[in-house]
Amino acid sequence: MSFDEFLARMSHQRRKNIRQERRRVREAGVTFRWLEGAEISERDWAFFHRCYATTYAAHGSRPYLSLEFFLRVGAAMPASFLLVLAERGGAPIAAALDVIGEGTLYGRYWGALEHVPLLHFEACYYQAIEFAIARGLARFEGGAQGEHKLFRGLLPVEALSAHWLAHPRFARAVEDYLAREAQGIAQYVNELNEHTPFKV
Repeated sequence: MSFDEFLARMSHQRRKNIRQERRRVREAGVTFRWLEGAEISERDWAFFHRCYATTYAAHGSRPYLSLEFFLRVGAAMPASFLLVLAERGGAPIAAALDVIGEGTLYGRYWGALEHVPLLHFEACYYQAIEFAIARGLARFEGGAQGEHKLFRGLLPVEALSAHWLAHPRFARAVEDYLAREAQGIAQYVNELNEHTPFKV
């Protein structure tokens, strides 16, 4: 399969929108490089972390992962990472980090040093989908939240998490809430699936 074949499964309007978004990023002079595993140098990790920290700060948050963390996991598990570098005029301007595991590509972190309209969608979704197709990976998981992902070919799935609460009464209250919330989430996923971008 190719990216064009992936698009061919979508409605005409969705296909057209995605092609327009990708064209606008190209017309802005942005190109992309995929760095896999050991190809990601310490300098690349440092650039990625700078982008990641800058984007967190722009949204009023503090980045919770340090450059040392990324250097250590990159050295310990090099085959598990894809770094998508966005460049303009030969200089990097943004980066997206994906994790590779058991036939799946997981979108995780991204950041940019300058604003280019639609760059986030290209770096984080379209480049990742292209990579997954090119490497024969079965799935791309784009991360939690965001109805905007639905229109870009990412279907909703329920995400699980595990927590332990020490206080028994508080744990029971949270458990009761989650039982009710699960019904609402299932209904919401069904509603979103009614708006799939793919041809039925």
